[in-house]
Amino acid sequence: MSAYQFERESRTPFSEAYTVEKAGDVVARADIHFTPSGIVYATLCVPQDFDEEDIQDLIGEIDERLVLSTDAYRDDFVVTVWRGMQAGVYSEEDDEEDEEEDSDEEGADESDGGNGRSPNG
Repeated sequence: MSAYQFERESRTPFSEAYTVEKAGDVVARADIHFTPSGIVYATLCVPQDFDEEDIQDLIGEIDERLVLSTDAYRDDFVVTVWRGMQAGVYSEEDDEEDEEEDSDEEGADESDGGNGRSPNG
């Protein structure tokens, strides 16, 4: 049995995006793009501690379990690998929630009869 589990995040007619889990932890992300010419392109993001063997093993799993199972014919599988650390997850929805919280806090300041300035300023 494979050490990796794949959780599909999104799918379009020509691409799929997956999080890659190992022992219940997200360890990588794979974006796969299928072209009409039979070439499959992927972008694979892995942590800094993945060595060359780890990368090759994961590429093999992606090819066997995700690419070949979707399209038995492929001319080539080209993978661009990024090795690094996650900087964060950003979303406009999160920004909107932060703005709502900020406006709620500002409203609380104004409701106490103050002008939003400190008493000394």
